[in-house]
Amino acid sequence: MDDLRPENEYNITVRDCDLYYGDFHALKNVRADFEEHEVTALIGPSGCGKSTFIKMFNRMNDLIEDCRITGEILIGGQNIYAKDTDVTLLRKNVGMVFQKPNPFPVSIFDNIAFAPRTFGIKKKAELDEIAERSLNRAGLWNEVKDRLGKNAMGLSGGQQQRLCIARALAADPKILLMDEPTSALDPISTGKIEDLMNELKTTYTIVIVTHNMQQATRISDKTAFFLLGEIIESGRTEDIFTNPKDKRTEDYITGRFG
Repeated sequence: MDDLRPENEYNITVRDCDLYYGDFHALKNVRADFEEHEVTALIGPSGCGKSTFIKMFNRMNDLIEDCRITGEILIGGQNIYAKDTDVTLLRKNVGMVFQKPNPFPVSIFDNIAFAPRTFGIKKKAELDEIAERSLNRAGLWNEVKDRLGKNAMGLSGGQQQRLCIARALAADPKILLMDEPTSALDPISTGKIEDLMNELKTTYTIVIVTHNMQQATRISDKTAFFLLGEIIESGRTEDIFTNPKDKRTEDYITGRFG
């Protein structure tokens, strides 16, 4: 997963994946494709496996005891669960933003500089450039440029979440995973992050978990419906919401259950 990449290096292909926590079969025979320059929304009831699923893409499930995965997950045709995978580099290329803003309790600047420093960038001028670029991409630069040395915990909730997006972008990822990134935010902050996702997909592959059906229709190109650890149906978002093929999908998006 270096920078000399073939076309579509950052497509994600999932084939016949099963995930177990001990004896519990959490994900069942999952098959899916995620393409560059698209936002794919994962929808479904709480506890159906959506967050577990996206954590496979940067191997965060490695940190969970008794977690076992079978099948293949390919990024750019490379199996990310192969023994020779550089997991640190994988996580650089596959950034993640969580449900609740989780800035580090240090300065705004140090939040952004964390990943570049980890990967060997030490010069102040380079770090300054990365900070400005990342904060601009996250739509936050003009709001914080005069207080980069201030503690990030002093930002509002919406600003903190955009800072977390900027922090992920500072690592120069190619894929961005977002696990209900607006569920704790007010409508104005939510709108800003939705606008941001539409801009970012020109550069990144984006996969978002959301419980908000309206949000899925506003921001995603494709949608996949999860139920009890399985993908019941996936396709273009407009088709999923206007002409679902499976009765369970229709029941969920019309509010009959979930």
